[in-house]
Amino acid sequence: MTVTIKAGRAVGVTEAPPSKSMTHRLLICAGMCIGESLIHGVSFSEDVSATIDGLRNFGAVVERIGDGRTVRIQGVDMLKAYPKTPLRCRESGSTLRFLLPLALLSGKKVVLTGAERLLSRPMTVYEELCEFKDLYYKKADDSITVQGKLPAGRYTVSGNISSQFISGLLFALPFVDGNSYINITPPIESRPYLDLTLSALKQFGLTATWKDDHTLYIPGNQKAVPCECSVEGDFSNAAFLDALNFLGGDVRIKGLADESLQGDRDYGRMFELLDLGTPALHIGDCPDLGPILFALAAARYGGVFRGTRRLRLKESDRSFAMTEELKKFGVSSTVHEDSMVIYPAEFHAPTEPLKGHNDHRIVMSLAVLLTKVGGIIEGAEVVNKSYPEFFEVLKSLGVEVEEVDA
Repeated sequence: MTVTIKAGRAVGVTEAPPSKSMTHRLLICAGMCIGESLIHGVSFSEDVSATIDGLRNFGAVVERIGDGRTVRIQGVDMLKAYPKTPLRCRESGSTLRFLLPLALLSGKKVVLTGAERLLSRPMTVYEELCEFKDLYYKKADDSITVQGKLPAGRYTVSGNISSQFISGLLFALPFVDGNSYINITPPIESRPYLDLTLSALKQFGLTATWKDDHTLYIPGNQKAVPCECSVEGDFSNAAFLDALNFLGGDVRIKGLADESLQGDRDYGRMFELLDLGTPALHIGDCPDLGPILFALAAARYGGVFRGTRRLRLKESDRSFAMTEELKKFGVSSTVHEDSMVIYPAEFHAPTEPLKGHNDHRIVMSLAVLLTKVGGIIEGAEVVNKSYPEFFEVLKSLGVEVEEVDA
């Protein structure tokens, strides 16, 4: 899909989209309960749909009811349930990394598949874990196959890789026979995401706690308890809407919790610093904010960003993707191993159509910039991965958006 956006000022009131991170976690917790749970405020993005399909493959009954944004889930006994056909993770890293440890509870052989880009992303944490615990793990170009029963015990995981691996273990280890510890070697990046996982587990009666700054303790032989809950607003995607204010808009966002554990809630402070000068920002705990921060730095006074290494392992190589697209606005940048510099420049309308790089956060960041100067984005349909309503929300705020299917 190609999208044309005309320069204009965004004005209005809108609801923050539901948190994709919490939606994954609450759905999985509900799927692990023997009994019925209700989850309100679910947005059916491509990634969330992949997790729902995965839970159905385990045998859980998942259905939309009421207003279509409430999900009723009849969960299963994860120690006995297993997918009899491949788990199709599509392009969702959360789905793959969260469900793989659950696939190691029954002892049955389970196949997980996904898009080429997803399966090219590092999975060495689970590969090494399976080798160390004498579990079967085989990776092919288009699939990962695992078999064996995840044991209780001590696990050591590097803290400077995706927290999704640790969250995956946190979902599975409460059900095994015996207590477990996860030792995380410092530095721990994206710790707020681990706290989101602990919060979701607690809502469903499961216990996992920090014993110290680097050690998680997970009692075994637990049972998840069904519950009714709601998905909180998403600071990560709300950042794109609030960025419209940074560019002169007047947008009020409802539905964001002041007490949220989401690390991306820090975007407001970072926006303020970008507006004051050329700051040095560390984004290791909130890598998903990278593209929109890069975009706003380009529109203002530049910036220095550290903790960017993991951006290379997302849906695209986000540092290089943004560098390529910002050139079209007349902005130069330099990408280093774990940092990125965006230089102050005379920001102008793009000289050619922008590319989406098959990355939802790249597309939304570029769309925000185009509300200032106007332009075209090709491959814009990838917003469906996390925020399918994004362009409709822009229209509701008075932004002129024309969508043309390829």
